[in-house]
Amino acid sequence: MVTGTADVTHELAAFLRTRRERLDPRELGLPPRRQTRRTPGLRREEVAELAGISVDYVVRLEQARGLRPSADVVEALAGALRLTPDERAYLFGLARQHPRDAGGPATAAAPPLARLVEDLSPRPAMLMNHRFDVLAWNSAMARLFVDFGALPPGRRNAIWVCLVHPGMRERYVDRGSVVRDGVAHLRTAWAAHPEDRVLAALIAECATRDEEFARLWDARDVKLNGRGRKLLRHPDVGVIEVEFETLRPVQDPDQVLVVHRAADEDSQSALDRLCALDQVE
Repeated sequence: MVTGTADVTHELAAFLRTRRERLDPRELGLPPRRQTRRTPGLRREEVAELAGISVDYVVRLEQARGLRPSADVVEALAGALRLTPDERAYLFGLARQHPRDAGGPATAAAPPLARLVEDLSPRPAMLMNHRFDVLAWNSAMARLFVDFGALPPGRRNAIWVCLVHPGMRERYVDRGSVVRDGVAHLRTAWAAHPEDRVLAALIAECATRDEEFARLWDARDVKLNGRGRKLLRHPDVGVIEVEFETLRPVQDPDQVLVVHRAADEDSQSALDRLCALDQVE
């Protein structure tokens, strides 16, 4: 029955029941039962055993008796019911919980996204994971900021390049604002992934090498800005103002696409000259 507002407790119950009833016990390697099954799929007892929770808890969930399962219980149920990634995300949403990262952050660009980054040329574009590691970039991005390919893999990180790379310290006209935003973005990422040791090491290094970073980190400002402007002082073509837009692919939510474009005609002319350097070389 479709209603005007969603009753998430009853929807959670119905979703669990339908997914339980769709499973074939034989495909899960469960022992055959002598007693004839009166309902299709798994029994509640079997789901409870597979998930490592009590039968009574499964019963109460399926009867919509006001329970709010923890993230651990939701993960266990998703595994027991063999949910697809989309179904798993839906179950976490119904339970009002946040899923934990299954395999850690992406360390390589998804091939379709890597191709998209290249196809966006001559607009500077790059692909990053949640810790701001740069996974893919096009030649325009390398020209505008830094050639990430010339950096060691462990240094291909947008925050490290912005705050620590010696060639970028004078690149930003308003470096103070860029640093403030970068630290606020980094703290937001850290709060969502406190178990990420690589991210923690990046934060510790930046705090050690930059007093301003350490001060701003202790201020605990947070920000998640998906669009904005940056004013750059480029050594080859002079001042360029760019607008940036950050997009998160549905299929690969751990990866974000950042696309830049000129903010005015003079900046577009400068970007055109910058991209033309690739053709000359």
